[in-house]
Amino acid sequence: MRPGAVSAAVLVSLSLLPLGTVQRPGSPLPERMADTGGGTQLITAVAARTGSTTGTVTWWNRKGGRWTAAGSAPARFGSGGLVEGTRREQATHTTPTGLYGMPYAFGTEAAPSGTRYTYRPVRQNSWWCQDNDSRSYNRWTEPRAADCRAGQAEHLITYRAQYAHALVVDFNYRKPVRGRGAGIFLHVNGRGATAGCVSVSKSAMRQILRWADPARAPHLAIGTTGGRTAVTRY
Repeated sequence: MRPGAVSAAVLVSLSLLPLGTVQRPGSPLPERMADTGGGTQLITAVAARTGSTTGTVTWWNRKGGRWTAAGSAPARFGSGGLVEGTRREQATHTTPTGLYGMPYAFGTEAAPSGTRYTYRPVRQNSWWCQDNDSRSYNRWTEPRAADCRAGQAEHLITYRAQYAHALVVDFNYRKPVRGRGAGIFLHVNGRGATAGCVSVSKSAMRQILRWADPARAPHLAIGTTGGRTAVTRY
């Protein structure tokens, strides 16, 4: 191609890219994303396809205008696979794709040394309400709210292994939409796929909590390697 000439095919392909996206083959994943949340830390949770129940979680630092991986671990997703967060329905055991903040951490065990996130200890009367008819829908309630039925709530201490350490994911959290789902966390692995959360090994979760700094506005991006739920779209 002569200097200054751009083929029609190239023009068409460029027109299909999201505004502000610069495609650099081989560049770190966060640099290929439409949005990273505006902070200097990011966690990506990526599966091969929407039907996958496993994938990879990577945590990243941005310094000097560049993103570098600080750590990585195998991850598990919902037994129902992944689905666009805005289309998710409660009780489908699907992990919502999208870009989310992480308001605070909690655990049945003490916070790892160096944890900077607000860390809430799980007690015997700690519950997460998933009752669509409750005013406490998608909220920690201690004790369980009177209008939140026990059968529609998660008794957090029951999951001592999975919730040894966890980060709350800001999915359907700030302005909850009834029926979309509640209690999505980044937490420690259980025996298999999750009920919609993202999970990693206990050692990886402890590393993430020591690394994460709320002052650097870390976000969690969940998605697939390609297609409509590609993590690069968020």
